[in-house]
Amino acid sequence: MRRRKDGSRAALAGAASAAVAEVEASLVVPPDPAAAGFFDVDNTMMQGASIYHFARGLAARDFFTWRDLAQFAVKQVSFRVKGVEDPAHMEEAKEAALAFVAGHKVEDVVRLGEEIYDDLMAARIWSGTRALAQLHLDAGQRVWLVTATPAELASLIAHRLGLTGALGTVAESRDGVYTGRLVGEPLHGPAKAEAIRALADREGLDLSRCAAYSDSANDVPMLSLVGHPVAVNPDPQLRRIAREKGWEIRDFRTGRKAAKVGVPAAAGIGAVAGGIVVGLAFRRRQHAGNAVTRHFR
Repeated sequence: MRRRKDGSRAALAGAASAAVAEVEASLVVPPDPAAAGFFDVDNTMMQGASIYHFARGLAARDFFTWRDLAQFAVKQVSFRVKGVEDPAHMEEAKEAALAFVAGHKVEDVVRLGEEIYDDLMAARIWSGTRALAQLHLDAGQRVWLVTATPAELASLIAHRLGLTGALGTVAESRDGVYTGRLVGEPLHGPAKAEAIRALADREGLDLSRCAAYSDSANDVPMLSLVGHPVAVNPDPQLRRIAREKGWEIRDFRTGRKAAKVGVPAAAGIGAVAGGIVVGLAFRRRQHAGNAVTRHFR
């Protein structure tokens, strides 16, 4: 019963993510409309976790303390080292994040995200992974990011990189204001595969001709869905799986840069947990008078 419920929530999350995915770039039919590339974001397209960098931007703007940010970083390292996710902690994290965005305008979140992306994220894009995405674009194929990162932030990153669009976690909104509820669940694991299936149906994609890229074993469902799976900067478990299945492996980490990747890393749903710490910190600080300080998901 639990598995059926979880599967239904994953399907709902995937359908919702595909429904809000960018369509502007796909209005013009590309030369190769049946093929596409799907890229995970954290530690695949970008060094570290996008949510962590967004949280850093909020801390720099005095939205919460650097101590709160440090505690978040420690938790993310713990997730990566242990390789497990605590369901109770994740549920608490999700609830805190939802409470944080409730009542705030989507346009404010987007505006803040643009500023923080330019300040903290742009320089952290892996040039090698970006080049792989460009190969798809040059071949006349479309490219989407697929991530547990909030859909608005994921779309912003895709726009900055010149990609087609993004599939991300969807927070419900009404009249441009967040309600404090998720549509389905975070776009993680099986939900990513569901989102790609839904997008493929909508856009007429042949998944056997599509490629997917990720660093995490959590994304095996997504990687297994396409004809050309690629492990990028893989964690040990994904590297093992990729070797067993004969998947291509690309690693753009070298020397000190590779050592730094694990510090802000978010394993799987930990990407969503990033927003949680922001939410918990915000509720403690209670900045009631500054409307721009209370955005995020």
